[in-house]
Amino acid sequence: MAETSEIVWRPSQEHLEAARLTALIRQMGASGYHDLYERSLADPAWFWDGLLKFLDIRFYQPYDTVLETSRGKAWADWCVGGTTNLYLNCIEKHRDTDAWNKPFIEWQGEDERTRTLTYAEFDAEVNRLAAALRGLGVGQGDVVGLYLPMIAEVYVGFFACAKIGALNMPLFSGFGPSPIATRLNEGGVKVVIASDGTWRRGAASPMKTALDEACAEAPSVEAVIVVNHMAGVVPVEMKPGRDHWWHDLVAGQSEPVTTAELPAEAPLTLAFTSGTTGKPKGIIQTHVGFLTKVALDLDLMLDFGPDDCFFWLSDFGWMVGALTAVTPSYAGGRLLVAEGAPDRPRADRFWQLIEDYRVTHFGMAPTAARGAMALGRELVDKHDLSSLKTMISGGEPATPDAWQWMFEVIGRERLPIINISGGTEIGCSIVTGATILPQKSCAFNGPSLGSGAAVFNEAGQLAAPGEVGELVMTQPSIGLTKSFWGPGGDERYLETYWQDYPDTWRHGDFASIDEDGFWFLLGRSDDTFKIGGKRTGPAEIEALVVATGQVAEVAVIGLPDQRAGEVICIIAVPKDGPNENDLRDTLTEAVVAGMGRAYRPRHIHFVTDLPRTRSMKIMRRLIRAVLLDQPTGDTSALSNPEALEHLEAVKGRLD
Repeated sequence: MAETSEIVWRPSQEHLEAARLTALIRQMGASGYHDLYERSLADPAWFWDGLLKFLDIRFYQPYDTVLETSRGKAWADWCVGGTTNLYLNCIEKHRDTDAWNKPFIEWQGEDERTRTLTYAEFDAEVNRLAAALRGLGVGQGDVVGLYLPMIAEVYVGFFACAKIGALNMPLFSGFGPSPIATRLNEGGVKVVIASDGTWRRGAASPMKTALDEACAEAPSVEAVIVVNHMAGVVPVEMKPGRDHWWHDLVAGQSEPVTTAELPAEAPLTLAFTSGTTGKPKGIIQTHVGFLTKVALDLDLMLDFGPDDCFFWLSDFGWMVGALTAVTPSYAGGRLLVAEGAPDRPRADRFWQLIEDYRVTHFGMAPTAARGAMALGRELVDKHDLSSLKTMISGGEPATPDAWQWMFEVIGRERLPIINISGGTEIGCSIVTGATILPQKSCAFNGPSLGSGAAVFNEAGQLAAPGEVGELVMTQPSIGLTKSFWGPGGDERYLETYWQDYPDTWRHGDFASIDEDGFWFLLGRSDDTFKIGGKRTGPAEIEALVVATGQVAEVAVIGLPDQRAGEVICIIAVPKDGPNENDLRDTLTEAVVAGMGRAYRPRHIHFVTDLPRTRSMKIMRRLIRAVLLDQPTGDTSALSNPEALEHLEAVKGRLD
């Protein structure tokens, strides 16, 4: 790909002159993007201080020191001495401006209900919920779970928590009871804001019932606030003393709540993401860190402004949810929120939404693009998509077919596709693109400003052009997680990201850089995998399989799939019991019941042994390599090489 790819899009001179990123480059005295990037590495404090001023990030108390690394790069401190709040910078700053009475959120449900909230109306909703949360005893540092579909209330909840200094903890709306309970307990959640249910492909899907089951195993939860979203379509059982209807709690709350003045690095979001061990990692994003990183990587790089509309169909339980909250609100622009599936209630829903709401910035994971491709380009061609200025691709490495389809069919070869890649731990991007730079298929223009991103070979040196290596980051970025949540978090944080190379973050992705300086990502280098663009660890799924009592050992891996990107493959050692077909049904039901339908396994195969190290750790890397007919690499730690023969037999049965 990197050797043959050619530049397919270049910005116009008019856009170059008008872009806000160009204004930043000029204000910082640089000759271009790559020059500014090099200068951001040579003098990080100069760069970040200049960026904060350019972005007009607002503080109650100005910071004394923009960047302090005396404890080491892994423990960088930002905006030391300063106080601020995300809500000040995203909502309140628009008071007494033209944006205040313009739409912020425009929502459409899968059942085609609609709702619009101006910035003023949204602020009123946030104040009412903030008062209700305080009435329930929620204060600074408390954790509030958000178990909601893509409705306006999830954004109200996100910003209400920020306003009073509580942490929001997003939960995927498709989770079953097991992963919810794990995260509630890990986070010590005090209050959960939930929906009674949601619409999934035309069917009413209860949510409160899964939460009730999870809360039975989560003693820290003192209160549950329930949004009456489905209006009686799904049954809801309210637990007296614990459960409250949203509309009852906010009724009569008319007094504005003072926005909390917080240390710049006060925690904003606690998001759990799976790691190589599968145990969820508690990622901590801060008020100044997340705001600044998103404003840099999305508002500036995408050239998003106050007259623009942002739309990325996702779930708030993943990182994209928080990105959609901050990107448009920081700029005073519009956000389109759509609940449900992209092809319900009609196959052309994506394109109808873009046309009806005049979307300018449209995000789409490669998995979603492949799904749209399967429905046919005629669904796209019949819609007016002329409002689009920029497309964004993220969540997983782009594939040539999906990228080209987006470029030709959606963008009519006139729009850039900005690839972004980073993760919850980064706050947004390590590598990225920009609307002022030329584009190649599936490529990134290079590192995000200030990140010091590089590709290291096996010797820990800079990889040669075209050489595949580990994606690393040699400088701390303002959006980095502040360690991991909970006991042992510091040690686990260092072990996960900072132990392989001195003062260098290893991200866990394979990457390469071509002769022209364009970057390409080639997938994860650890045991995690992505299902529909959502990074997932094996342990949670494996625990559900083992809990059936019908398997002795199990390994869960991700296998590539042309449409879905990656799918779940279960390799298990069965106990004596039912036949293989019945056992497959049992394991499938266990995974779906515990994790949700998005995690339905595609492959389930049985062997008599799994490859293990001498310390009895299952070697998932070897399993995946054998099944994909790839080199197995170093097998010196393997204690039972005969297990690879069993996997060879499985390989022949993969469909």
